[in-house]
Amino acid sequence: MAYRTHRGRAWIITPALNSERFPTAHAASAGVALVDLEDSVAPADKQRARHKAEKYFHATDTASTLGVRMNSPLTLDGIKDLVALAGYTARPDLVLVPKTESARDIELVASVLDAPGYTPDIWALIETPRAFDHLPQILAAPRLGGVVFGSADYAATVRCAMTWEALLYVRAALVNAATAAGIPAIDAPAFHLDDPDALREEAERAKELGFFGKGAVHPRQAAVINEVFLPSETEIARARAIVAAGEKSGNSVTAVDGQMVGTPFFAAARAVVADADAAR
Repeated sequence: MAYRTHRGRAWIITPALNSERFPTAHAASAGVALVDLEDSVAPADKQRARHKAEKYFHATDTASTLGVRMNSPLTLDGIKDLVALAGYTARPDLVLVPKTESARDIELVASVLDAPGYTPDIWALIETPRAFDHLPQILAAPRLGGVVFGSADYAATVRCAMTWEALLYVRAALVNAATAAGIPAIDAPAFHLDDPDALREEAERAKELGFFGKGAVHPRQAAVINEVFLPSETEIARARAIVAAGEKSGNSVTAVDGQMVGTPFFAAARAVVADADAAR
């Protein structure tokens, strides 16, 4: 998978028309830095955005995975996006497919873009009620790398509030389905531009639910998201202690710092240790 988990757990997105922001996005310490051809670009500007977006992928001084959010492949603009992307001299490592509602959406993108020596990571943006009704089928797509929750479009369609409580069910459903399919899920951005405490609280809740990372609406949010989702030194030390206790007990139930631990605790601790070792 192209996504570099050790770089960070934040996903940032930059409008393709704002090429002056590209260097900032590349330097934001995000796991994935996307250039946007979809919601941030007016219909009349789509072709100009496609032309400007190619410059985004020529960066050589970033450790982030560089990707693109295209338009839905079931639209004319989405088809034009695919034609443009296929012709780029520098191409994205990751393609985020909005309004995904079937595995065919992923297969269509792969069939157009896959080429000798180039198979981009393809992720689905899950943001409609129909998509949630078809999650098992979507997540079975062989070329699917992961899923991202689109809270704004979902809430607008359902006409529900964008509060944590109103969207808790679909968030949990997405994490559950993604875990069953063995792929990561990224939470929707927090749209609080100037409230780092609200961002941190929402990121912590997303992590508690099982999300692998979280979207960001501004590069300065990346540091908070990375701090929340990447294991702290305290978490790493405890995880190593649990792994050691499991090995010592032959993976039988034992105790660490007064807490009973067993098989599921050992598995969770090994995952934390693996993340920490990869980051180093």
